[in-house]
Amino acid sequence: MKFLHTCVRVQNLEKSIQFYQEALGFKEVRRSDFPEAKFTLVYLAFEEDPSYELELTYNYDHEAYDLGNGYAHIAVGVEDLEASHQAHEEAGYTVTKLMGLPGRAPMYYFITDPDGYKIEVIRLKQFLGEE
Repeated sequence: MKFLHTCVRVQNLEKSIQFYQEALGFKEVRRSDFPEAKFTLVYLAFEEDPSYELELTYNYDHEAYDLGNGYAHIAVGVEDLEASHQAHEEAGYTVTKLMGLPGRAPMYYFITDPDGYKIEVIRLKQFLGEE
């Protein structure tokens, strides 16, 4: 088996696409619109690794989603954590401070998308155990 994609439901499709492209570097790879069923699917991926996708599902005229307390986050890895964090702060995105696991140096932070989903941004080398 292989992971293919993660789906998140979004209230404003264009605003969400803009966020994932500008803040995290995703690219739109395909889109399917189903007007008779009143929903659109947009798949995003990284150019460097298109094997895993983020699916944005837009249900027409749906009110804001209740994220509940079960969703935690999705995660992306970056080479330069501090530069990424600074760029996200300067762009005005909602981000946490740099954090680390108990007793460890800072290696991640969270950024929030337009629908309130949390995305963990991790220093790639630490995550892979190379640091």
